[in-house]
Amino acid sequence: MPPVESPAPRRRPALLRLLPYLGPHWRTFALVLLLAPVGVGMAVLIPMLLGQVVDGPIARGDVRGVVVTAVLILLAGAVDSGINMLRRWLLSDRTSRIEATIRFDLFDKLLELPIAFHKRWESGQLLSRIMSDLGLLRRFMSFGVLMLLMNSIQIVVVLGIMVTMYWQLGLLVLALIVPVVVATWMLVTRSTTLSRQVQDATGDVASLAEESLQGVRVIRSFGRARHAFAQFDRQAVRLRDLGVQRMNLASILWTLLETFPTALMLVVLGVAAHGAATGALTLGQVVSFVTLLLSIAWPVASLGFLLSFAGEAAAASARVMEIFDEPVTIVSGSRRIEQPRGRVELRGVEFRFDDATEATLRGVDLVIEQGETVALVGGTGSGKSTVVALVPRLFDVTGGAVLVDGVDVRELDLSQLRSLVGVAFEDPILFSMSARENLTLGRPDATDEELEEALRVARAEFVHDLPWGLDTRLGEQGLSLSGGQRQRLALARAILSGPKVLVLDDTLSALDIHTEAEVEEALKSTLVGVTGIVVAHRASTVLLADRVAMLVDGRITHVGTHAELLATVPEYRELLSADFQIEPGLGVTR
Repeated sequence: MPPVESPAPRRRPALLRLLPYLGPHWRTFALVLLLAPVGVGMAVLIPMLLGQVVDGPIARGDVRGVVVTAVLILLAGAVDSGINMLRRWLLSDRTSRIEATIRFDLFDKLLELPIAFHKRWESGQLLSRIMSDLGLLRRFMSFGVLMLLMNSIQIVVVLGIMVTMYWQLGLLVLALIVPVVVATWMLVTRSTTLSRQVQDATGDVASLAEESLQGVRVIRSFGRARHAFAQFDRQAVRLRDLGVQRMNLASILWTLLETFPTALMLVVLGVAAHGAATGALTLGQVVSFVTLLLSIAWPVASLGFLLSFAGEAAAASARVMEIFDEPVTIVSGSRRIEQPRGRVELRGVEFRFDDATEATLRGVDLVIEQGETVALVGGTGSGKSTVVALVPRLFDVTGGAVLVDGVDVRELDLSQLRSLVGVAFEDPILFSMSARENLTLGRPDATDEELEEALRVARAEFVHDLPWGLDTRLGEQGLSLSGGQRQRLALARAILSGPKVLVLDDTLSALDIHTEAEVEEALKSTLVGVTGIVVAHRASTVLLADRVAMLVDGRITHVGTHAELLATVPEYRELLSADFQIEPGLGVTR
């Protein structure tokens, strides 16, 4: 779950803020709303016709009148059923389209949100919003809203007719209904709070399940299966207990609303019988009263369910709007570089994570000329990966500027910037698609020759040995491949995009010594004419670079060639000593 923050300014209810999605379908909803009173009218007309047939044709022995009234009742029922069928058909189609549109927009927003947001939120919470919460909203829009409206109209109309027919009995029914409505509202308010807790707990369980299943190899290797189960058990039990609390509350509500119509019926029958005995009501009016009461038995009984459903939909919409309300901090600029060269400059760069008390980078100055390769070297936590993340704007600087060809990256068109900068990460992410689709992710129009060249440079020709070659589906996160294979595919993907700036964030760390040497040899030709930024955790990677920049505690302390730093900077020699054997005369061997 995200950390608790100070309350945001008061906004309109989340459900109302989703109303613009109904705009393109307003004609359908207008038609359904216009038909709703007609359906209510048909439902009310049947009891009135029953009362009239009792006092009229049946009392007079008029068989033809009885048949005519029966046909009218059948027609009213048919119209009511036809309206219901049309309503369901129209709303099912439109609300499914609205759900899909909101889901598209929500996914698009998630892709736009900064990396800091995704670090703060658990993926299970996001998945529960984009799937279960939107599904709940669709179901509420498809029948919940309209049923709540129709049932409310029907209750009001029937009570109005009752008061008109026999005001003493009508007012009695109204007096009995009001406290039930108040009690229902109080129970529904509590149910809404529980619904939000259940939905949040569902997201927690989904996050824990996803995390455990993705890390199942680690869990098993450390013999922590029982520990993982215990963690899941705690979250699942919490979800169960919240669900039970909600159902207990719903049980009280439903019992109240199911019992009430029966008790009300006894009262109405007693009072109506007295009215008929005194001549205040005819027998037909008594029949109308009883059937009218029966016609609102379901609307009254379903009122609690529908209000509870509305509360759940309100909670779901609030959870969805939490994502839409998140600010998009990395916004595309409008400038474009007509003839990009790939010169990169870091000018007084400072950066601090939102949840950090100290800056990760402080006053970083570095110029990387077109076609030059610079290695970033430093201890763990010195800020190397942060520096390379600033170039394609995975993060934005909090001070200073990053420039490509003299233009601040914040002013550049984001799509062009990211087409100019190719990145291969230390922890490569591959998607559950074919090897070809993974490789051409950044360049869908790549030719087979270009694809083969990228595979050759990255020494990733092993893909041809997969069961279906490049068309082999790699599975979730590419876990069917070894770590080195995933890194080589990620490197080939970055090379294939044809960038002007190639960023390698310790991309060769999972390769064996021989494969690493082959990849490095092939990369030397690839980096000619391309600006390279290489994060070097392993000393051998440094040899790819023309110059080396050494970071210490977020600052660049030394810049020079490998030989210069090796000769003049003891900290640099110490940093490389784990992988290199330093020879007399400043030579190095593996």
